[in-house]
Amino acid sequence: MKKKVVVIGGGYGGLRAIEHLALQTDIDVTLIDKHPYHYLQTEAYGYIAGRFDLHDVVIDLQDWCSGFKKKVTFIYDHATDIDFASQKVKLCSSEVTYDYLIIATGAKTNFFSFIEGLREHSFGVKSLHRAHNFRAEFEKIIYKKLQNEDDAQEINLAIGGAGLSGVEVAAEMANVVAVYKKTLGNRVASVKIHLIDASKTILPGMSDFLVQSTHKRLKSLGVHILTDAFIQKMDDSFIYFNNGDTLAYHFMIFTGGIKASDLNETIDVQKNRILQFLPDEKLNIGGYENVFAVGDCVEIKDANGRILPPTAQTAERSAEYAAAAIRKKIDKQELKPFDAKVLGVFIALGGRYASGELFGTIKVTGYSAYLLKKAITYAYYLGLKLRLNTGYKNRTKTL
Repeated sequence: MKKKVVVIGGGYGGLRAIEHLALQTDIDVTLIDKHPYHYLQTEAYGYIAGRFDLHDVVIDLQDWCSGFKKKVTFIYDHATDIDFASQKVKLCSSEVTYDYLIIATGAKTNFFSFIEGLREHSFGVKSLHRAHNFRAEFEKIIYKKLQNEDDAQEINLAIGGAGLSGVEVAAEMANVVAVYKKTLGNRVASVKIHLIDASKTILPGMSDFLVQSTHKRLKSLGVHILTDAFIQKMDDSFIYFNNGDTLAYHFMIFTGGIKASDLNETIDVQKNRILQFLPDEKLNIGGYENVFAVGDCVEIKDANGRILPPTAQTAERSAEYAAAAIRKKIDKQELKPFDAKVLGVFIALGGRYASGELFGTIKVTGYSAYLLKKAITYAYYLGLKLRLNTGYKNRTKTL
């Protein structure tokens, strides 16, 4: 009898696990997601700034699953709870049984409650609808400048959080403004990008090379960098800092923190302060050897106990491990602890410019770094698109 593997979450980790599991003839795979699409969050910076279109950042999950020729079932529903004893995933409208379970529900923006007004007056990038809303507002600002409305008024756009997502959004928006200046001239000169972080530097925790090269690029694009800046509160017009300074703003994107998805709150296992699961060395949670957690919904460490950053790369490496672990368990083979390293980091810095580091030794900036990042992203997107096209054709034939 085939083993039933259920994957909750159609993000980077969930899809990578399915790609490996679907190759096994003795496994049936079911993907559950509350959204009908896969959202390429790593490309959010380009979508928000208007350089990418919707089709560049989303993939239809039903058609993608159909591309595996009936080996993968997609359920568009919200997983509300898990009964580990009876091995069932509870949904809004039904329940699904499993032999093995992979939880890959990702994370959402953590709008810190200690910053008054943050949730009410800022946008996040972890969800598509919030990214879409900010894109619409950004385009509205440019359109008003085109129509010569509020021509002299200074427009301050703020990005809270100078981690990877924050600097990519700031750089891309600043680059778009610079491009518009070539055609609209001084009409858009009053649009200012402000990057704000409470840390003493941008990209906290990253190498000196990445910090310095990114800082240089942001300054060349005219981004106003505010570090060591603690936001106390916000209203619909001003950002108030702890030192008494204020910043009049029009819109703010907040990328300063994450917390695990809502499903984590309903599951009674060990978690950290941002509700990420705390797994054992084999990525099992709650002591259940047939339940794995991967990606941003779990705190993942390398063999030396260092916490790995919540990136697509980490999600994919942990998902590959979980898929291989399930295979080994079915075959009753020994399972070694999870171990992975960050192989490299590439940061999109507006237009055809990036900064990157591979294996901690190879350092590259500019157009060559952009080409490398683009190649990695394109390879991932092409793989999804080919599977999607196959699934679309399969579904069309059966309609």
